[in-house]
Amino acid sequence: MSANLYHPQPLLTKEGSLLEKIKKIKYLLLDVDGVLTNGAIFINENGEESLGFSIYDGMGIALFKKAGFDVGFVSGRKSMAIAKRASALGVSDCYLGASDKGAIYNEILIKHGLKECEVAFVGDDLIDLPVLRRVGLSVAVPNAVDAVLKEVDWVTARKGGEGAIRELIDAILSASEKSPAI
Repeated sequence: MSANLYHPQPLLTKEGSLLEKIKKIKYLLLDVDGVLTNGAIFINENGEESLGFSIYDGMGIALFKKAGFDVGFVSGRKSMAIAKRASALGVSDCYLGASDKGAIYNEILIKHGLKECEVAFVGDDLIDLPVLRRVGLSVAVPNAVDAVLKEVDWVTARKGGEGAIRELIDAILSASEKSPAI
């Protein structure tokens, strides 16, 4: 891993080395509101919503996919803005209105033939806990609720919507020694 990568938590977890967990990752599953965004939802006078996404996270997702990894989005809300962002980034696994994220996670494992140790999930709220408790690498953004922060392997230095996903992706790419051609 690069020496300048900031880890707010030690690289050791209850189950062992965080680096060893990171090296096993093949699939990155992301909550959206509060993780890929800062959690704010803007509604215009026509009732249409808009969300702000970090360009750094988007570039990270593009690089991650180019290096041969896969990415999925799962949100408890139905949102056209999320669907459009997923489409723009080539993220085909985009689950919206997911009240049971654990069921979606099971579907992803089967669809992609993954083991739990090969999946990283980034969440920020209580609805994310069932998946965070099962994945190989559980990650939260620092703006997550306390119950989530207490249970994850790693808390990013950057907040949701401000490059947190790029930070994680850079760590996974560095640990895997896979560098996409730019």
